[in-house]
Amino acid sequence: MKAYFTASVVGKKYHLADYERIISIIRSREIDISADHILKANEAKIRIESKTDRIAFQKKLEGWILSADFMIVEASFPSISVGYEIAFALHRAKPVLVLFREDAPSLITDNEENHLLVQKYTSETLPGIIDDFINYVRGGSDTRFTFFITSEIGAYLEKMSKKTKVPKSVYLRTLITQDMKK
Repeated sequence: MKAYFTASVVGKKYHLADYERIISIIRSREIDISADHILKANEAKIRIESKTDRIAFQKKLEGWILSADFMIVEASFPSISVGYEIAFALHRAKPVLVLFREDAPSLITDNEENHLLVQKYTSETLPGIIDDFINYVRGGSDTRFTFFITSEIGAYLEKMSKKTKVPKSVYLRTLITQDMKK
């Protein structure tokens, strides 16, 4: 599998450790991830690039997104460029996981796009969120469990899945995990 990682280059000043941790978790799952364009980027260098260089880089970036099976975004620091990349990926039906620490990215929080999952994370929850997303992308899981529910429960589950921007299975797993910790 291939993944594409993006985040704010300016935000590296504040969130570089999070960027590196996300990338490390993905790599530890034996998934190839395009991330150097963020990790090695320099804000000052970007500002002095010519228009030709920026357009060439944009084509390269779009190629990385197209070749990826999914996209992971760290969105704790706002970025219009990252928003463009998310829109580009979603327009091509790529699954996108948007991660944030404190405040949800305002323009996508209420988006009802099927391939978009927006999730608040902590250092403790990050590996599980990423694993759930990878399983979602792969269409697999550790154990399949099927059961019947009423239409009322189904409607509520659908509503909560859209509201929390996670698949229904992730929503249910989160509730069960929280209950197990009590």
